[in-house]
Amino acid sequence: MKTVLITGCSSGYGLETARHFHAQGWAVIATMRNPREDLFPKSDRIRVLSLDVTNVDSIAAAIEAAGPIDVLVNNAGIGVVGAFEATPMAHVRKVFDTNTFGVMAMTQALIPQMRERQSGVIVNVTSSVTLAPMPLAAAYTASKQAIEGFTGSLAHELAAFGIRAKLVEPGYAPTTRFAENTDIPVMDLIPETYADYARPIFAAFANPSLTTRESDVAEAVWLAANDASGRLRYPAGADAVALVQGD
Repeated sequence: MKTVLITGCSSGYGLETARHFHAQGWAVIATMRNPREDLFPKSDRIRVLSLDVTNVDSIAAAIEAAGPIDVLVNNAGIGVVGAFEATPMAHVRKVFDTNTFGVMAMTQALIPQMRERQSGVIVNVTSSVTLAPMPLAAAYTASKQAIEGFTGSLAHELAAFGIRAKLVEPGYAPTTRFAENTDIPVMDLIPETYADYARPIFAAFANPSLTTRESDVAEAVWLAANDASGRLRYPAGADAVALVQGD
């Protein structure tokens, strides 16, 4: 039985992905900063562990407790929406600490055991903003674009050790808690000078023509984890697929 470790499982993509892998018969290590076992069915194939991807000690403790991992899914992420001019650099750093450096730290910590076994898969969840950058999300877009380049390069250097690196690129999912963890109201980042510009953009966010479901992302992660080909990118959701196809 294979084992997957997934970060950011308290809600959204991570929660659905953990449930999906469990339904497929895998052992699941569902991690989150504040563990909640009530989110999952009672099963000896699910373990809920505390993990903060911005804390190296927390990463080390979780990996030691988890044991051998066949697939790492770097899903934990936060967002910030607003005019970049008005976004405090402290919040930009917080976004990069989770979305970029957290992914790198998790990956670096798990590579040695995968290299020793000459097998393993690392799936990094980014965003469709890497396909078509959206306005009022410059810091978030940059943090995800960095992981795109990181994963592409990593795929080359790890292939020699039987390790595959993959990207899953979800579209816009209104039900996810996109900006919740930045601790600042969105409208505080929209100065009056940007109000007229931002109004139609937020209206479009509220009424998107195509959206992504959590299940779309879970299925894309599952495909990426089990695809032995050299494919790197897996768009997830109708809107992300449409961007790739140029629709």
